Amino acid sequence: MRDVPANPASKLLIGVALAAALSIGALGAAYAPAAGALTFAPCTSSPAFACSSLPVPLERSGAVGGAISLSLELKPAGPTPSHSAVIALAGGPGQAALPLGEFAAKALAPALVDRDLIVFDQRGTGASDPLSCAALESFATEAGQLSERCALQIGPARGAFTTQESVEDIESIRQAGGYEKLVLYGTSYGTKVAEEYAERYPQHVEALVLDSVVPTDGPEPFAVPTFQAIAPALQELCAAGACAGTTSNPLADLMSLNARLRKHVLNGSVYDGSGHRHAATLNEVGLLGVLEAGDLNPALRALLPAAVRSALHGDPDPLLRLHLLSEGLIPNVPSNTPGESSEEIDEAVYLTTSCEETPFPWNRAGSPASRTAEALTALHALPAADFSPFDASTALHNSLISLCAGWPDASPAPPPASALPDVPTLILSGAQDLRTPTTNARAVAAQIPDTQLLVVPFTGHSVLGADFSGCAEQALATFFADAPVQPCLATKNLFAPTPLTPTKLAYVHSPPGLGGEPGRTLTAVLDTIVDLNRQVIGATLQADRELPSGSSFGGLHGGYAKLGASSVTLKSLVFVPGVQLNGTIPVKDGALQTATIRVGGPAASSGTVTVGSASKVVAGTLGGKHFDLSLATVKLSRVSSAASVWPSRPLSFPLAGLVEVQPHAR
Repeated sequence: MRDVPANPASKLLIGVALAAALSIGALGAAYAPAAGALTFAPCTSSPAFACSSLPVPLERSGAVGGAISLSLELKPAGPTPSHSAVIALAGGPGQAALPLGEFAAKALAPALVDRDLIVFDQRGTGASDPLSCAALESFATEAGQLSERCALQIGPARGAFTTQESVEDIESIRQAGGYEKLVLYGTSYGTKVAEEYAERYPQHVEALVLDSVVPTDGPEPFAVPTFQAIAPALQELCAAGACAGTTSNPLADLMSLNARLRKHVLNGSVYDGSGHRHAATLNEVGLLGVLEAGDLNPALRALLPAAVRSALHGDPDPLLRLHLLSEGLIPNVPSNTPGESSEEIDEAVYLTTSCEETPFPWNRAGSPASRTAEALTALHALPAADFSPFDASTALHNSLISLCAGWPDASPAPPPASALPDVPTLILSGAQDLRTPTTNARAVAAQIPDTQLLVVPFTGHSVLGADFSGCAEQALATFFADAPVQPCLATKNLFAPTPLTPTKLAYVHSPPGLGGEPGRTLTAVLDTIVDLNRQVIGATLQADRELPSGSSFGGLHGGYAKLGASSVTLKSLVFVPGVQLNGTIPVKDGALQTATIRVGGPAASSGTVTVGSASKVVAGTLGGKHFDLSLATVKLSRVSSAASVWPSRPLSFPLAGLVEVQPHAR
């Protein structure tokens, strides 16, 4: 994660706090697990862990000489050496695991009563001799040429960054640590590494915990499971009338919008954090990107149905703004804000591993042109329904075909999958996960007799890191207590789908006790604050961190809001066209304080509105009419029930560090 200045103003609206560091006693001067060759010394940056390194061959066949130094951290189970260990495997491929050590210790606590925890950066990532190629810094190079240049810059060593080599690294760690058995925990790509280790060394596997499963023969090169998961995910999102008043069929809406996008891109505008208007566009691939970003961000999922519906009805701006939010381009942040740590993801490893071992439908010895032709033939042989509500063209452009067709393989094709061992296995899958859908989880579960599969409703990718209900956390504790895991029967969606965005003041409801234009203006004022709240929630979860002081959000139709250290400033902020908000709202202890907002604009009844987070009433004067009303009587936008209300309590990802970072190359 990124270290940024704390910002009480972001807590005011959403109260997202990063997971606190665990307060565990510091380790002694040195620690040697069991009877192995590893010797650990206290980590200077993480006193709960001990640090070590282990040299391993770069390429075990001997075709390429050299070695890699694996960086490891260990949290011992106790003062005496343990004969088994839990190894936590990050995703990607290319995600560093060492920054997630404390989060892994918290998530896997039920397994660590009598087992050591080992976290290590897989080869080429983080502190384990990170891989790089200068070609990835170029944005002007065609995709195929970029990957070929990258491969040549890495050289023959590119064949050493495969899942099979990572499996052998784990075995080297086991032997050097003197462990008899391992519990393997993996998230996303980490599950593939865990599965392949279990295939290769079943005698050393005590148990598996697989979160967001990638099969050993995956990922599917055209992401067919992802497309097939869209319909059930939308069905769950809008179940029990959650989308009432917005849409009766979100899947049909997506299909209709995609049909239009195939003819011409969606055009509209967005406002930046300084209130300046910019033209914006969206195509099918961008829309798919919004859906996939929702895997890691429930706020984006909640905003999508209404945004798509608005676009179908001639109002593209909510969807265009959502697209920028999904790409992390909202909000504007101060120029001195630290960027993403290079230790979190290694794009060269992602590209190398993906191109070397994804089961592309081509002859690995073929030329880039012949590979592309074979891939197109395979793509067009698939039924169109495989990609609904998108099409084969979107699947192609969203795939790694163009990047990897020019990649000269330096390793043999991955070996065929073999049987998985019959060991206690817990598989976690999010019902809203599109990257690694539940169909993957069920397929792997079917191969292991002693498997318990938990599907968590209203949860996306990286279940332990994204499940707000606590069901997955409880399942892990139950699993390591040797008891049957219970289904998530009472799970509710904390991020219900939002209502349609009003396109004019006439579409806004007046509250009882304040009719006409003044009443509609009051509702528009509160709508604007709620919309800002949702944008801050979405941006904070998207960044997986508290927003820095000085972050600013453009209004949907003009102006902006800036989050300061002790206040939120509204500058001509417009959500409902023609209604502008100005003012400063103080913040204390992470909560909005009472403040008076000035209201104006060509469509509004001018005046003032006094609001505060602790108050259950709203008062002021609009259009010369004084009011003092209960907030409960104000019906926001076109919402028909309280289902659209998001959490008002302080909220953060349950285990923020376990929400997998995705490389930009994806």
